[in-house]
Amino acid sequence: MRALGDATRRNIAQACATFARLPDAAEPSTLKRAAVVLALMASHDGDDTAFLLTKRASSLRAHRGQWALPGGRCDAGETPVEAALRELDEELALRLPVDAVLGLLDDYPTRSGYLITPVVVWAAESNAITPNPDEVASVHRISLDTIERDDAFDFTDIAESNRRVIRFHHQMSLIHAPTAALIYQFREVLAGRQTRVGDLEQPVFAWK
Repeated sequence: MRALGDATRRNIAQACATFARLPDAAEPSTLKRAAVVLALMASHDGDDTAFLLTKRASSLRAHRGQWALPGGRCDAGETPVEAALRELDEELALRLPVDAVLGLLDDYPTRSGYLITPVVVWAAESNAITPNPDEVASVHRISLDTIERDDAFDFTDIAESNRRVIRFHHQMSLIHAPTAALIYQFREVLAGRQTRVGDLEQPVFAWK
């Protein structure tokens, strides 16, 4: 168990600092920039460290009802870190300073035309979460122990691609890429492994 506290924050910050993030492409990407947040805080029982996972509101135009990390598209002139912190505030009313950021993971290109930057932040001192009902149907705290289980992730094949589809098993649900891929890389970073996830595939329903 990763007990919530300064020692865990330091350990995760060190793991993120040790992770050799892939450099940005030499040429500007044609993909739209986006950012998501791995926001770390107390688990439901308060003893363990967890990250926040949301279920998107059914009224949203794209990817309604799907599991997602908090986040969204970068506004013009916005960095991924700025976008991640803004989206966290807009979706969950968690307003964090820049020094809450512990690190960045690899950018992940999606089939729907986005380049997503995952931002790891420490939110343990934050006030109560207040989901924005226009964007978030529910919020869930996923213990880090959960993603470190041997059976937390699996891989499968689809006829439409020669890339492996990753799946994260959460309760009775299967969570797919990009969310599953980003969580998987975070799990690998915590373990000190330099594991790339850009070649992990999304299911066909997420291609649009």
